[in-house]
Amino acid sequence: MLTTACVALSSLSFIAGYGLARARRRRHAPPEGRRSDEATFTTLHIAAMAAPALRGGLNRDSARKAVRHLHTLLGTRAVAITSTEAALAWEGPCTDDVLTYARAVLAAGRAQVFAGEPQGGVVVPLTVDGTVVGTLAAFDDEVSAGLVRTVTEVARWVSGQLELADLDASRRRALEAEMRALRAQISPHFVYNALTTIASFVRTNPKRARELLLDFADFSRYALRRAHDFTTLADELTCVDRYLLLERARFGDKLRFSMQVAPEVLPVPVPFLCLQPLVENAIKHGMRGRGGGGEVRVVVRDAGPEAHITVEDDGAGMDPECARRMLDEDPAREGSGIGLANVDLRMRQIYGDGYGLVVETALGAGTKVRLRVPKTQLSSL
Repeated sequence: MLTTACVALSSLSFIAGYGLARARRRRHAPPEGRRSDEATFTTLHIAAMAAPALRGGLNRDSARKAVRHLHTLLGTRAVAITSTEAALAWEGPCTDDVLTYARAVLAAGRAQVFAGEPQGGVVVPLTVDGTVVGTLAAFDDEVSAGLVRTVTEVARWVSGQLELADLDASRRRALEAEMRALRAQISPHFVYNALTTIASFVRTNPKRARELLLDFADFSRYALRRAHDFTTLADELTCVDRYLLLERARFGDKLRFSMQVAPEVLPVPVPFLCLQPLVENAIKHGMRGRGGGGEVRVVVRDAGPEAHITVEDDGAGMDPECARRMLDEDPAREGSGIGLANVDLRMRQIYGDGYGLVVETALGAGTKVRLRVPKTQLSSL
């Protein structure tokens, strides 16, 4: 990522310099300092307009949106973008030979200059992680050494944007794979215990058994559904409520729980299955103390630009160092359920390191897990 950014900056610096050199050749050019500022601003502004489309990857739509900005950036008669198989988009009077030129460049793997009438062409390969994925072609009346170098630098910058798009896509694929793995990690012990509890009511209280079975179906439908990476806090709390009802049926009066939620935060988008693992952990550790019983409290507060969530139990607690090790564990190794490490990792990946879990605990003092969620509306929802 850092290398790509450095390449992009060096490429844009050269392009700005080339634009300044061209400005100097104009008859009524402004003073040199002003020309430099204007050339730099114009280059960065045009690049900023082209970048969002290129960050979508190389396809007809992104090429069509970006090519007009690249045409302005280069200032040539025409500009074209091709894939390895087709001309994706062009701006200006583009020669019909562009695909022929592109194939020659793809075969050679390097930039080439083509003479032609009425205009010559410079065609440069576009690469992603060392693999050629297409070409950038510029056509003008005169093909100078400066133009060749400028088109080459613009192609390097475009390649950098495409590489960032590929990294974004890889990150999304990794998160989707994590989500699939996360769904597969729903604790088998919980499933077994829930079904066993429901079975125990079948003869003694059939109506209760039916209600619990519906609660279990609702929980499973939510936890195993094919969905986006985000849901609303309201849906996540409903999932937690179903889970608690099933656990309460299992433990009876030994398990006490309460939920206090500010209604203003219910529409806030949150990562899918970010609360249930915290509640499961609270029950798991909370029921170990207090003579086999315990209380779990879920509190969700409105904190301006964020929603603040705490999941607390009054159980035996743990050594703070043990809690730190739990967060440092590899989530893939947690075989009994989703686990705190999984939630902590996803929160940091999505919102940044400042949004990881905070665990407050001590031996004999219970455990409190804090979670902060920005209210920003996410496009993934």
